Amino acid sequence: MIRSGLPLVLASASPRRREILSTLGIPCDVRPSHADETSLSVEDDVDFVREAALLKLRSALATIERQGAYVLAADTIVCVDGARLGKPSDDLDALRMLRGLAGREHVVRTAVALGRQGQGPLGTRVVGTRVRFREASDEALRRYVASGEPRDKAGAYGIQGLASGFVTRLEGSYTNVVGLPAAEVVALLLEHGALEQWP
Repeated sequence: MIRSGLPLVLASASPRRREILSTLGIPCDVRPSHADETSLSVEDDVDFVREAALLKLRSALATIERQGAYVLAADTIVCVDGARLGKPSDDLDALRMLRGLAGREHVVRTAVALGRQGQGPLGTRVVGTRVRFREASDEALRRYVASGEPRDKAGAYGIQGLASGFVTRLEGSYTNVVGLPAAEVVALLLEHGALEQWP
């Protein structure tokens, strides 16, 4: 149970993040943050994704009026060869990203940031998961893009959907690749008193 007696506020429109919290038995209200992390100029990938999550958290805290409410924000990026892949701008961008991932290993990094109205940010976690894609023909990648699945996902793929057929190896948290590292979120909520107990 969330200690404040109020549902956790999830500062994200991602249905996958909401589903992960629901699976954990953690009720939440969805209040998407409209912060634009593309304006951040941070070189290190870990620092970048942490700052992006904090930016979203601070933006959400500024709009929530319920005193004492806990707020969780997150940001996910895919890192390959020094490049950061966020959500594709269109189908051509998605195809470009997928071509760069086929037959190779990449790292999915998600940062989660927890805060409380009236107190500000409380803590963060950054989780990295290594994922390897099999080789795939351009035709197969085009068909995947045409399915529409890549459009709102970092790195242009959803591991919980059709793209699972591309993944040959995963090292680390699976839920992190989906968009929210479950074990680390529970630990963060417990550490800062947001959860009284779990499960």
